[in-house]
Amino acid sequence: MAQYGKTSYWDERYTKDPEPFDWYQRYSGIRDFINQYVKREDVILMAGAGNSRLTEDMFEDGYSTITNIDVSRVVIDQQIERYKDKPTLQWQQMNVTALDFPDETFDVVIAKATLDAVLCGEGSTANVAKFCSEVSRVLKPTGVFFIVSYGVPDNRLNYLEKEDLYSWNVSVHTVPKPTVSAAAVPSAEDANGVHYIYICSKGGTAEEG
Repeated sequence: MAQYGKTSYWDERYTKDPEPFDWYQRYSGIRDFINQYVKREDVILMAGAGNSRLTEDMFEDGYSTITNIDVSRVVIDQQIERYKDKPTLQWQQMNVTALDFPDETFDVVIAKATLDAVLCGEGSTANVAKFCSEVSRVLKPTGVFFIVSYGVPDNRLNYLEKEDLYSWNVSVHTVPKPTVSAAAVPSAEDANGVHYIYICSKGGTAEEG
C-alpha cells in the first residue's frame, strides 16, 4: 500500500487507466451525510479528487462551486478536459499538505480516501498533521472537514482529535461498504463491513469528551 503515497504511482495509474474510478463509495452511498453537512451554496474543496465521479454527481445534485485538487498533474489535465463545459468546477494540481489558498476560503473540505492515501506515504504522521493543519487554515470559522476513510476510529481519531491544533469537534458515522450481493449486506456494527465518515466541525456547539 506504500505506493498510494507516491505521486509517481498516481501519474502512472491515471495514464494507463483514465476512466473514472471511485474509491470506497459512490455519491449515492454518502449522499445523505453530504446533504446533512454541506449546503448547496457552500464553497467546496475536493482534496485528492482523482478521477472520482463524486464532484460530477454533486454538481448534478446542485453543488455548483467545487474546487478540485490532486497531486497528479496527469489526472488534473484529464479532468480539466473532461469538465471544460462546467466552468464553476475548478481543477488544480496541488499537494494537500501545502494548500495554495488564502485562510478561510472554503465552507467545506471533502477528502474521500485522501487521508488514507497520505497515511500510506513516507513521513505519514507528519504529513497528516500538515494536511489537517492546512485544512483547518483554509476552512471558514464554521467550516466542515468531511472525511471518508476505511480507518477505524481507534486509529483515525488519534490524528483528528487534537484540540490544541485544530479548532474542530469530531463526530463519527458509518456507511455500509458497497457489495455486489444484496444477501451479503453486513450490519453497520461489522467493522469490516463499513466505511467511516469523520465530520470535523469548526465553530460548533457540540461538547465532546
